[in-house]
Amino acid sequence: MLAIVAPGQGAQAPGFLSAWLAEPTFADRLNWLGAVTGLDLAHYGTRADAETIRDTAIAQPLLVAAGLATALELFPHPADGFRRTAVVAGHSVGEITAAAAVGVLSAEQAMVFVRERGQQMAAASAVRPTSMMAVVGGDPVEVLTAIEAAGLTAANNNGSGQIVAAGTVEQLADLQANPPARARLIQLSVAGAFHTVHMEPAVEHLARLARAITTHDPRTRLLSNADGQIVHSGEEYLARLVKQVANPVRWDLCLQTMAELGVTGLLELPPAGTLTGIAKRNLKGVELFSLNTPDQIPAAQEFVATHGDAGEH
Repeated sequence: MLAIVAPGQGAQAPGFLSAWLAEPTFADRLNWLGAVTGLDLAHYGTRADAETIRDTAIAQPLLVAAGLATALELFPHPADGFRRTAVVAGHSVGEITAAAAVGVLSAEQAMVFVRERGQQMAAASAVRPTSMMAVVGGDPVEVLTAIEAAGLTAANNNGSGQIVAAGTVEQLADLQANPPARARLIQLSVAGAFHTVHMEPAVEHLARLARAITTHDPRTRLLSNADGQIVHSGEEYLARLVKQVANPVRWDLCLQTMAELGVTGLLELPPAGTLTGIAKRNLKGVELFSLNTPDQIPAAQEFVATHGDAGEH
């Protein structure tokens, strides 16, 4: 049983699309998706530096476009992808990639939505200095208590061993001064306290836009970051995408659902590594594939053939 997952913000790295741009079909698709957003995505994916692509308004469209263009390299005939994939999920902004990959949104709708999401979240982040910090290790109860004591939000629960705290820089400094026992704190490469109350202005804007978006129901099982549940309605999934901007990501519950479904193989779209790393700790015995370069496509297709399901869902 095959799961395909799309990473969230912070996974991007300078030049991560360089090898892909040598593929004509990929380059053409990225150029088109860039035209939809008004961004030179080829430049940002190949030549821009880390600080530039850390900008929320750039990082989010770049990640979604990368995932969608790669999915079409992996499945030149999308219907084949729907048939073989048992479950799809995205982490944070990766949920938009996932939604478009299973047909809830068109690629163009997804790019407009993520462009507006990135711009609005960047604007919300500029109101006061906020950020996010991963808390790795420690007792889960003690970690959540320390996060709450600092006035922070547990914005991402990524399963055993990693919870991400978000809030103001002063609150994060307080957490650093009073860390939970046996835990490491890692500053994330993001420019705001995503999935917290600080993002409420972005929610209002996206809610207005969503009223004009026509959706389709997912072509395969699609999981929600809100509660890890399968969402069968495209309209409901779009409503969740809007609200999720200011609500915590429960990736732990998405992983739990994958385990309950009996997933045997998990493939992560580029820039891959973050979610396969989390899965390694949480989905014991599940085979993992991090797709990062076009020369991996034949092996990735073989992985899909091994774990994929020929039946409809």
